[in-house]
Amino acid sequence: MPTPAVQFRVDFGGAEPVGPGKIALLEQIARGGSLSQAARDMKMSYRRAWQLLESLNGCFRERVALTAKGGRGGGGATLTPFGRELISAYRAFDVEVQARAARRFRAVLGRARPRRGARKRARVVRLRKR
Repeated sequence: MPTPAVQFRVDFGGAEPVGPGKIALLEQIARGGSLSQAARDMKMSYRRAWQLLESLNGCFRERVALTAKGGRGGGGATLTPFGRELISAYRAFDVEVQARAARRFRAVLGRARPRRGARKRARVVRLRKR
């Protein structure tokens, strides 16, 4: 049976809202300690990752991440305590929203059609497992 999924963005009154993509970028930075590595892992350009990070840093009075230029000494990016707090708050709210959506839409879930191509993808996977 399908489960409902809610994607949301939070508008803090800044230039751009904070949503799942920016939070995922922060999580990748936390994992790898590098904005360029985070961009590669997320299959986005470094320029786009930089823009998203600058947007995040511009939304708040405190920075969410600090960056150091690369080169011989190496560069890197690290989350600030506030950046970690932002991720934590967003993910906790996400859990609440998903649970509430599951409860609210339980009565209509059985009437939802599967995604187009879902069955086709499953067949392709089975055919490749010889």
